[in-house]
Amino acid sequence: MLNQSPLLGGTTDANQLAELARGRLRSKLPALRQALVGRFRPHHAFLVGRLLANIDYLEESIFEISGRIGEALGPCGTVLERLVSIPGVGRRTAEVLIAKTGADMSRFPSAAHLSSWAGMCPGNDESAGKRRSGKTRHGNPWLRDALVEAGNAASHTRSTALAARYRRLMRHRGHRKAVVAVGRSILEIAYHLLSRATTYQELGSDYFDARHSERLKRNSLAVLQRLGYRVTLIPAPA
Repeated sequence: MLNQSPLLGGTTDANQLAELARGRLRSKLPALRQALVGRFRPHHAFLVGRLLANIDYLEESIFEISGRIGEALGPCGTVLERLVSIPGVGRRTAEVLIAKTGADMSRFPSAAHLSSWAGMCPGNDESAGKRRSGKTRHGNPWLRDALVEAGNAASHTRSTALAARYRRLMRHRGHRKAVVAVGRSILEIAYHLLSRATTYQELGSDYFDARHSERLKRNSLAVLQRLGYRVTLIPAPA
């Protein structure tokens, strides 16, 4: 990486440096040229060189550690494939799930128990029927962080049930709580995939809307029945 730095190679011309821009930065070339005008002295080159050397060292360490992790997880290849089939779950998230849960779901009676153990369930702070707090409980911080990251990634996927769930929740609860809720859904999906030894099957972007409609219909019927009404539902003409 050190040899690839134009500044360390002696190039200080703002126009030449700006032309190295890629992607969206290309649309900001005039401002970029202006920002690159300045003095780049030998001590600046020394500091930049140290920073780049540190990045090289960290990348090499990550590469070596990733290799060791891959060797250790060799027998879990099938489990990894099942987990990465979930939208938003990459290999690193799958590795964390395996490392922290052991990929053995038999120790958890249900997906809800796993979510509670991981600290992905909302707290139960209530008084006189009024809920005071919706904060999640403390759990494994590494697993929680990985699930929140996966929830954020899933929120950007296209035509998936998890992205639709994020959009529904975000309107009422905000981005952070919606991402945590999607992370919990991912953990529950992982529980069922590993328990049933199967891969993820996409439910579609209208899955949660349809489920919400069914729940609303059942609740409304129950209220009417408690009031003494006998109700027959007839679908409206399309």
